[in-house]
Amino acid sequence: MYRRAPVLKSIFIDFNAYFASVEQQLQPQLRGKPIAIVPVKALTTFALAASYEAKAYGVTTGTRIGDALVRCPQLILVQARHTEYIRMHHALVDCVNTVIPVKRVMSIDEMVCDLMGGQREPDQARRLANHIKETIHTTVGVALNCSIGIGPNDYLAKTASDMQKPNGLVVIEQHQLPEILYSLNLNDLVGIGKQMLVRLHRHSIYTVEQLFAASEKKLRTVWGGIEGERMYARIRGANVPLAATHKSSISHEHVLEPSLRTVAGASGVIHRLLQKAATRLRSYAMVTAQVTITIKHTTGVKWKKRTHIAPTNDSLHLTQLMSDILGEWTASYTQVPMKVSVELTKLSIADSVPIPLFNTNGPARTKLNESLDHLNSKFGKNTIYVGSAWNGLEGSSTHIAFNHIPQQDDADGTER
Repeated sequence: MYRRAPVLKSIFIDFNAYFASVEQQLQPQLRGKPIAIVPVKALTTFALAASYEAKAYGVTTGTRIGDALVRCPQLILVQARHTEYIRMHHALVDCVNTVIPVKRVMSIDEMVCDLMGGQREPDQARRLANHIKETIHTTVGVALNCSIGIGPNDYLAKTASDMQKPNGLVVIEQHQLPEILYSLNLNDLVGIGKQMLVRLHRHSIYTVEQLFAASEKKLRTVWGGIEGERMYARIRGANVPLAATHKSSISHEHVLEPSLRTVAGASGVIHRLLQKAATRLRSYAMVTAQVTITIKHTTGVKWKKRTHIAPTNDSLHLTQLMSDILGEWTASYTQVPMKVSVELTKLSIADSVPIPLFNTNGPARTKLNESLDHLNSKFGKNTIYVGSAWNGLEGSSTHIAFNHIPQQDDADGTER
C-alpha cells in the first residue's frame, strides 16, 4: 500500500533539555551545573524540566523539589520564563530555515525537514546535520545542543533522534532495517505508550523484532484499525501520509504561588485560564462541548469536575458555567489548593455546529468576543477581561508550553 523511500528523506531535530538549555544559554553561570526549571521556588512544587547535569542525579520532569534537593543538594532552582522559551524557539526555527527549510514544527523543541537532491545521500546528509548544529551554535547559542536523526521517513528520523542523546547524530538507512531497531524497547517507538504496550503484550509481541515479524493484518488488529497498517509501513521506511487531524483539546494549568492558595486566588486563576482557553478556541474557529476543571490540593487530593455543555466558544457563557462549577468546590472547601487546570474537550469546527446550539445570544455576543480578542491582540494581554479573572491576573503568568507553540506575545499559563 505504501512505497518505500529508496534513499534518505527526512531530518529530525530534537533540542536537548530545551528549557534548561535556554536558561544555561541566557545565564552562562549555570552552564555545566544541575538546574531544575520550576513554576515557583518552593519545596512543595515540582520540576517542570531539568538539565542533563540534574538528570544524572535522578531529577526529572515531575520530581518534587523537596525530593530533588535530597538527591542533588547543589541543585539550582530557576523560575520558568516562558516568554524567553518562546522567543528562543522562534529564533531556532529561523536559524534552521537558513540552512534547510523547516517542513513542520512538531513541538516547542522539535522540528522536521525534508532532504532534497544530493542531501539524501548519507555522507551529505551527515554534513548537513553537522552544519545545522554549527549554525545554531554560532548564531543562536553554544549551550543549545540538539540530537539529529536522519531516515527514509519522518517516523524513522524521529526514532533516530532519540537513539543518541545529548547532541547525537544517528542515520538510519533503508538497508539497515529492521536490525538497527532491534536494540530498542517497544515503548521507545513513537506511537507505543503504556496502553498500546499492554495490547501488544496481549498479542505476544514483546520486542521490536517480534513487532517486525507480525503481519500487517495482525498489527491492524492490535491497533484496532488502519493505524496498525501505518505502523507496519512506517517502521519499514515507507512514506506514510499523515492523517488529517483536528485539535482535540485545549488546556491550561498553573501551580499557585503561596499567596494565591485561597478560594479567591485559585478561582481567579481558573477564570483567567478559562478566558485564555476561550480565546485560543476562537482563534481555531472551534467550539467546545465539554469543560473539565481539576484542583490539586497541598495534601495531594484532587477535586475534579467534568461538565457537558451545548457547543460554545463564548467567554461570558463559559465564565458563568465556571462560576457554577467553582460554587460546588467552594461549598466543600476544606483543603488548600496548590495547582489548578482547565481543559476544553469535545472540540469541533464552529461552522459545523448548528448556530442555535451554541450562539444563543446572537450576532451581538459574537461581535463582543471578537472585540475582546482584537483589543487584547492590539494592546496586549489583559487589556480587557471578564471581571471574574481579577484575582488571578498576576498568578496566571506563563510557564511552559509543551505542545502548543504560542506566538512571541502570547504569555499566559502552562499550555497543552
